Amino acid sequence: MILRELGHAEAPCLVATDDEAYTYNNRINRLSTVQEHLMIRRGIDRGVSPERLAKALNVDITQITKKMNLLDGICPETIELLKDRQLSSEVFAALRRMKPLRQVECAELMIAANNVTVVYARALLTATASDRLVNANKPVKKRGLSQEQVGRMEKEMGNLHDQYKMAEQTYGEDMLNLVLARGYIAKLIDNKHVFRYLEQHEAALLEQFVSITKATAPEI
Repeated sequence: MILRELGHAEAPCLVATDDEAYTYNNRINRLSTVQEHLMIRRGIDRGVSPERLAKALNVDITQITKKMNLLDGICPETIELLKDRQLSSEVFAALRRMKPLRQVECAELMIAANNVTVVYARALLTATASDRLVNANKPVKKRGLSQEQVGRMEKEMGNLHDQYKMAEQTYGEDMLNLVLARGYIAKLIDNKHVFRYLEQHEAALLEQFVSITKATAPEI
């Protein structure tokens, strides 16, 4: 309306071709849980009171206190692993009860499983041997589990972590081999004689070869 009053019939504009009616708001840059903690700590260190922060953020002051003390008892290596993730403060509460080395192991397991949740963190805490807890004299309550089941869970969690570390060590070499194998298969079926033979005698195998050549490295 203002442009018309100024005598302009046309105006340059940007048109979004994506339908964002049912998608997330891509204009929001969400903070990770650790980043939020650091911002709250920085504000308090600069003289802003917790009460003022709670009022500005429209939350209860207990939430500010919890976020302010979020990383107490968490080792630097664990913080580094989880610094870019959004997760519940209760995850850190579970990790806080473990010794540093066990914290790192559990953080790596959660990331590998892509399951950084309270339920999984508490399951890992339950499967942690008492000598790997900060307070060994205060064992974790294992409701509904027998001592035999707890022992089996601890053993399985230990095996899972060993397998994760082994896979982590060989990941680069395995990926290189897979990429080289894919290149060889692509070159093989690019030969029209080989392609024709497979098409006539090994159609199922040819289909698998074609799908491998179209896949990206992680999909292989």
